[in-house]
Amino acid sequence: ARGNIQVRGLSMPVAGTEEEALHVFFEGDTNRHVAEHALNKGSTRSHVVFTIYVESRSRVESSEKVIFSKLHLVDLAGSERVKKTGTDGVMLKEATYINKSLTFLEQVVVALGSKNREHVPYRQSKLTHMLKDSLGGNCKTTMISNIWPEAKMIEETTSTLRFATRMMRVTNEATVNVHLDPQLLLRKYERQIKDLKQELAMYDTLAGRSRVQREEYTPDEQRELEARVQRYVDGEVEALEVPSLRAVHETFACFKRLLQQARSDLSQRAPPGPPPGPPPADAGDG
Repeated sequence: ARGNIQVRGLSMPVAGTEEEALHVFFEGDTNRHVAEHALNKGSTRSHVVFTIYVESRSRVESSEKVIFSKLHLVDLAGSERVKKTGTDGVMLKEATYINKSLTFLEQVVVALGSKNREHVPYRQSKLTHMLKDSLGGNCKTTMISNIWPEAKMIEETTSTLRFATRMMRVTNEATVNVHLDPQLLLRKYERQIKDLKQELAMYDTLAGRSRVQREEYTPDEQRELEARVQRYVDGEVEALEVPSLRAVHETFACFKRLLQQARSDLSQRAPPGPPPGPPPADAGDG
């Protein structure tokens, strides 16, 4: 809804207080899988995306405007060179998934930084699909790159800095996401219609007009109007009083029905045409 990206397997609990939101945050952090390899005793084995959706309304003004905001807190697992980490088995499979998703993320960033891009491959992975509205467009993005300042990690450091440089080329233009609550709009329009009807009734009273019908005509009122129109057509009255726009529409509808009925009656009264004669003889016979 409202343009939110849906990803299978992810939950979106509602938090009414700051305490509830922090509880959900810590629960998600606790569920994160961590393992040990040759370079890191607490290596994260997955990316983490914690998204906060905020819906704000004015408590002072009775406004139908609702502002929607979304904050992505993303902790990307670091790329791993298997030769250095010495991982195997399940950890090797996890490292493969991590590196693959980071490659897809870099492809998206490269596409966004290209001036003549025609397609941005957001749907290549769940990670890039989830971060679609945080990479280019209506958003503000801040990226913090972590590097290891040791000579033996120069390849990883260079790769990380190169990715950060490409990220700098992505342009964003954030705007406020304002939506209109349909229920509040409905109540607002109902109040306006009620006020306008009261103003019209007051105007009719001041103008000395009574029985001005502005709502849809009931069947009895339609029959009464048809009788007046019929008397006008028969010449029994000189003019028809049409006090409102609704009366104009209903009166024209009466004239239309009378015309259709008259045409139907004429077609039924018309005598049948002569039977078709014999076909003419061909010229030149004999």
